[in-house]
Amino acid sequence: MSDATQREHDRIKTVARLLHEGCRPLRVLSALAWPPEVKAAFLASGGQTLPEVGYTPFDPTPTIEAVREARCLIVPVTTIDLWLERQAQSIEQAARMLAAVGTSGFFEHGRLLYGEPSAPLRYLPVKPLELAHQVQETIAQLSRIHFDIAPPAYHSAAEVAERLEVAVKEHFGDQAPRIDLVDQLSANALATSKAIRIRRDARFTDRDYIQLLHHEAHVHVATSINGKAQVDLPILADGHPGTTRTQEGLAVYAELISGSIELDRLRRLADRVIAIQMAIEGADFIEVYRYFLEQTDQPDQSFESARRVFRGGLITGGAPFTKDVVYLTGLLSIDYVIRACFAAGRADCLHLMFCGKLDLFALPALCELYEMGLCRAPRFLPPWISDPRHLLAMLTFTVFANRLDIEPLVAVVTKLLDSAPVVRMPSAS
Repeated sequence: MSDATQREHDRIKTVARLLHEGCRPLRVLSALAWPPEVKAAFLASGGQTLPEVGYTPFDPTPTIEAVREARCLIVPVTTIDLWLERQAQSIEQAARMLAAVGTSGFFEHGRLLYGEPSAPLRYLPVKPLELAHQVQETIAQLSRIHFDIAPPAYHSAAEVAERLEVAVKEHFGDQAPRIDLVDQLSANALATSKAIRIRRDARFTDRDYIQLLHHEAHVHVATSINGKAQVDLPILADGHPGTTRTQEGLAVYAELISGSIELDRLRRLADRVIAIQMAIEGADFIEVYRYFLEQTDQPDQSFESARRVFRGGLITGGAPFTKDVVYLTGLLSIDYVIRACFAAGRADCLHLMFCGKLDLFALPALCELYEMGLCRAPRFLPPWISDPRHLLAMLTFTVFANRLDIEPLVAVVTKLLDSAPVVRMPSAS
């Protein structure tokens, strides 16, 4: 290796280290957490009193200084430097967002990081709000079809934890995360690289368990562990807001490809986008809570769904947390990119998506960094990537089917069955 090449390698590693150091204080969801007594007080009031929430002040200075130092070494003209500059911009924006918790400024920074329901997506001709309404309309159409689905069998958190512990040990070996049962958790389950926490009083179906394994373990845990193995590019271990859309998109896509996603899950994702728009337009916590309550008739779940919208923002409305916009848009982006990589003969890029916490726009830079020896191949991959037979078959069919115009066939089938009586099959139970 020449001296010039070594200097370039050292420069890139230094920038990645500085950005990693700047990212360390950014614990977004922890900073926005609500204590359990907030929910208890709200539900005790019958959902009539706005929650009172305070946040620990966040000092963005260490992050901003680390980013400033990194930017002194970034020349944003090459593919790699443009990627590093995007990381720097997202990290600084996230620090400023956390410094503005509880104010309208929190929303202003958040909408730049995560997007907002009414803002069109880049490169895709759709708005998240339009996508959410399309999901709701499609589900409403399907509800008119009389599928007689047997009620699911439910399993306790302890049973799911036992099954999950076996599965993660088989997949991750000595790096498998702990499975912890906890009394307080805002969701049924949450994952880090070291542990998957499950709320003790949660109940799960078999499909829920598969979803948990593929979403939390095979994506979130895997990309965390793979990122921590990137000794030359430690920024790949950091899940900052600039990577959220891709990470959550991959996780929901894993639910889809594993067959564990259900209509109720898609409805919840769509409802969150609509609720965020309600809050932007001025709806307060109680109004958004009642919207979710109309959908589920479950006060506890409705509170948690509303909390996701208002954490960090204004309880009285006008400035929500827009993170939940990314689930549907991230899923759409991942689906398009995976299909495009397949059609373009670049399936090699599918592995690179799991080398750490990254955004899809990082792929060209990571290809170069891999060739330079600075980016390591991911050790842990989801089963649908490490054994892609099902994925390849689905992609082949999808690419083929998308070239066909289905409308003439829909017209023929509609006419064919127009006078046919609706057939009611025996109960599945």
